Amino acid sequence: MRALSIAAIQTGAVAGDLDATWRRFEAQVRAAVALRPHLDLVVVPELLLAAPGPLLVADPDFDERAATTVPGPLTDRLGELARDLGVWLVPGSLVERGDDDRLHNTAIAISPEGEIVARYRKLFPWQPYEELEPGRDFVTFDIPGRGRIGLAICFDGSFPEVARQLAWLGAEVIIQPTLTTTRDREMEVVMSRANAFANQVFVVNLNGSAPSGVGESVVVDPEGTIMQHAGGGEEVLFSVLDLDRVSIVREYGTLGLNRPWVQLAEQCAQVPYPMFGGALMLPPPWMSAR
Repeated sequence: MRALSIAAIQTGAVAGDLDATWRRFEAQVRAAVALRPHLDLVVVPELLLAAPGPLLVADPDFDERAATTVPGPLTDRLGELARDLGVWLVPGSLVERGDDDRLHNTAIAISPEGEIVARYRKLFPWQPYEELEPGRDFVTFDIPGRGRIGLAICFDGSFPEVARQLAWLGAEVIIQPTLTTTRDREMEVVMSRANAFANQVFVVNLNGSAPSGVGESVVVDPEGTIMQHAGGGEEVLFSVLDLDRVSIVREYGTLGLNRPWVQLAEQCAQVPYPMFGGALMLPPPWMSAR
């Protein structure tokens, strides 16, 4: 069994205080690992370490205060923490200052050796509120002996193309740090289930807790069933994801019925997609390798 043991920490920042937020984050990660020593991966919400405040409280200096390079001093500290605890970290997302001085909402994955193995810039910032530069690339990374993980951030989940492309690239789990402060969270839960069902992947959609977020984080299985659903406050969703389940569902069908990837592969050269300029879909690389 390719079991991936995760801790998704639904929590919040100390608004406006980067140092206090770091101390709180580090203590929570250490506590989660101490509670469940077999953990493979720890995830926290979107922009947690940027110490955001409530939605309607003005913070005009937020981007500049929180901006960091990748790699940089903050990612060095994250690498030391991952190495010390021997776990994979997806520390939410950071306000990344790129080489061209533009700012991005960026999720990274850090290995137990403390190395940055993936960097993903949010493709769909929540406009007009989020004034960061969109990314251009889809990103996956491999956890040896377990499987392939895809990265998405918050509003990306409202665009089915993102989850479909990550699954096409071989992702078996989509890690989606989120910071939703509004009552459309119910729709995001619906999309998490839809993206999991349509692409036969696990989805870990981890939201921030009250008061900066509305919580309701979910872990969804490859058949679109919610495995865990948090409330609004602080809590940890511990879960063991059997990645062989992805292979089984894709082979035998969702609920033993639906095999969308097989049908897509068989018909991909027959259906031009007008919205993509008439392009034809290619079979997923992982299907041709089977």
